[in-house]
Amino acid sequence: MFNDIGPLELVTIVVLAVLVFGPDKLPKVIQDVMRTVRKIREFSESAKQDIRQELGPEFKDFEFEDLNPKTFIRKQLDNEELGLKEIRNGFDLKKEMAEVTDAVHSRDAEAGSGSSSGSSGGRIDMTKKPEDAGRDERPPFDADAT
Repeated sequence: MFNDIGPLELVTIVVLAVLVFGPDKLPKVIQDVMRTVRKIREFSESAKQDIRQELGPEFKDFEFEDLNPKTFIRKQLDNEELGLKEIRNGFDLKKEMAEVTDAVHSRDAEAGSGSSSGSSGGRIDMTKKPEDAGRDERPPFDADAT
């Protein structure tokens, strides 16, 4: 429960508790806090049991920790029924990318060597401006439209 609290923080909390409540009232405060924590845990467990009963027998192995997305995904990836491990291990992204790159480069090489007559082999050169006869003409200005 207190995995994040180190020894220095624990000593600081104890010293502050002694200073705030005093050494004579501190045991009663600790008992009250522990009683409250116990009641909260009992309430939480009873709520979990009620939810499990309401869900029915098909959710008998339901764990509330599975509602955490990281836990859910980890559990699903470890599930042998789905075969996700085989899919994940069978898919090599570097190999797939290398195949696509080789295919694109071979297609570019074929297009470059197959068209020696000066045309671009069906490709469009985006660096050249279109040769349009009316490109210097602007549309008429309409003062009412602006």
